Amino acid sequence: MTDMLGYRLKVGAVVPSTNTSAQPELDAMRPVGVTNHIGRMVINDDSMEDEPGFDHVMHSIRNSTHPAIRSVVSCSPDCVIIGVSPESYWDGPDSHARVLESMRSAADGLPVIMSPDAIKAALTALDARRIGVITPYLPLGDDSVSRFFKDSGYDVVSIQGLGMPSPAKISHVTEAQLRDAVREVDSADVEAIVQVGTNVPMMRFATAAETWLGKPVISNNAVLYWHALRSSGIEDRLHGFGTLLAHH
Repeated sequence: MTDMLGYRLKVGAVVPSTNTSAQPELDAMRPVGVTNHIGRMVINDDSMEDEPGFDHVMHSIRNSTHPAIRSVVSCSPDCVIIGVSPESYWDGPDSHARVLESMRSAADGLPVIMSPDAIKAALTALDARRIGVITPYLPLGDDSVSRFFKDSGYDVVSIQGLGMPSPAKISHVTEAQLRDAVREVDSADVEAIVQVGTNVPMMRFATAAETWLGKPVISNNAVLYWHALRSSGIEDRLHGFGTLLAHH
């Protein structure tokens, strides 16, 4: 027997409790017969303006991720999206492999979709190696993200942080700030622009930016959902959400 509504696929997704962007963006991309089921990592809206504050947010995320995964696994999804980025990037590619295995264990062995794997699959599909990167962070977080991509074999041509001071305030970013960030990281050498941070509401803006840049702009929530769908055998071409979902 299958769910009446999620008869093709049930997607679990866990996000920080401060995150107000991931759920509506994931739901906007949902094909017919696919359902999304959200679990929340309970954290406080602590400052990320210095290293102790950033480390405290990271500690809170680590402590709350597994309970959030277990809460969503109880509805028997087919895969689980981990909708948080810093945990993946902070200690490099080798650390990511250990984090991913830990998430899979908490998900009772279900397929787990994380940002680094989704972005890698997207850049492979797009045949892009030279990237411009947008983060929600201050330079402290930018450095970790840049190092992660470089250690993973990508040429980070440029990186720009939005400078948001706390997890909840990431969703307060304006379209003007997103536009300025895209312009800052773009150049003739950049083959694709990658945005990390699932509380950045960038999916629609990224789609529009592709039309005037003439190159892929990968938003974090769109690439997570694209990878979840494609890894689960859902090949629907969805328009209005960027080149990945429309053409790959």
